[in-house]
Amino acid sequence: MTNPVIRPPNPLRAKIGGAFGGIGADAVAKAEEALKAMSAQFGQWLEDEVAKLDKAQDDIRVHGYTPQTAEALYFRAHDLKGLGATYEYPLVTRIAASLCGMLDDADRRMQAPLAVVEAHIDAIRTVVRDKIQTDDHPIGRSLAETLEARATEHLG
Repeated sequence: MTNPVIRPPNPLRAKIGGAFGGIGADAVAKAEEALKAMSAQFGQWLEDEVAKLDKAQDDIRVHGYTPQTAEALYFRAHDLKGLGATYEYPLVTRIAASLCGMLDDADRRMQAPLAVVEAHIDAIRTVVRDKIQTDDHPIGRSLAETLEARATEHLG
């Protein structure tokens, strides 16, 4: 004899709706359309984010690698990790994710090798400057793989 499976009701699903959480497919399509319309500004917005990353790097050079400057750098990298793909630069997201991996844990953040941290920053700056958007580009792929390997070595 098999035991019946009891499925409790899911009141949350009823409250928020289906797969889009109660948001209709038309609303999703309109949001995608609006995002496409803003895509002409992505380059400038990405450059603005890179400028913030540059400032965090400059602060480290001026004030040293302190918990405060390291945290500021982490937040800049975290922003780029989230925004890179949105701004049509998934390679920036990949490199920023590697940098975040070394800086995520506040207790281990101060042990991150500064040369590897700076290499990540330089790589992000380079791929944006040279418009290397994806890791389909051989230089982009090589940069990402090398940086990820160094971050993995550090995290051991």
